[in-house]
Amino acid sequence: MSRNIEASCRQCRREGAKLYLKGERCYSTNKCAFERRPTPPGQHGKRRTKLSEYGLQLREKQKAKRIYGVLEKQFRGYFEIAEKQQGITGHNLLIRLESRLDNVVYRLGLASSRKEARQLVDHEHFLINGKKINIPSYILKEGDVIEVRPKSKKSQKFKDILEVTENRTVAPWLSKDVETLSGKVIGRPAVEDLDVEIAEHLIVELYSK
Repeated sequence: MSRNIEASCRQCRREGAKLYLKGERCYSTNKCAFERRPTPPGQHGKRRTKLSEYGLQLREKQKAKRIYGVLEKQFRGYFEIAEKQQGITGHNLLIRLESRLDNVVYRLGLASSRKEARQLVDHEHFLINGKKINIPSYILKEGDVIEVRPKSKKSQKFKDILEVTENRTVAPWLSKDVETLSGKVIGRPAVEDLDVEIAEHLIVELYSK
């Protein structure tokens, strides 16, 4: 499986925004590389350049891909599905990205970052409606229940995760039970509930050319 191996902090600097790719480390201004050096990477990073309309659209698409850890082929597939659905294409796209299993695990505070959530899902630490699922891109629906496997609940890994994510706000379309290390999809993701700002209309304009 191909994946983006570029350094996380470098990706934030390239997009000119905090993408929270390293979890709780990103919330600390002392540890965040973007806070210390917000200019784009490379020897010409400090030069100010005015982006064209296409450049703005491309950067917004790249930002969304990096936030959710999705590569081009899969991201384009999500857009094509969103385009065929009823409603606003850009909203449909973001709702699908938010509904991914790895993102839901992260939003529930059962992982410190989306990258860690993907690893935990890959290693079969979660059950969906009582069944073992190890596909990070699995799309969850309203009513689905996510829980940490009984054997995994005893591990130090999840104790450490809960310690660093205890103050994180759970998305309003999710419910969480800390005692049982479980969560439930109680609604549909909404654009206003995103934890990062994405101008989805620019992505739609880019793909619609």
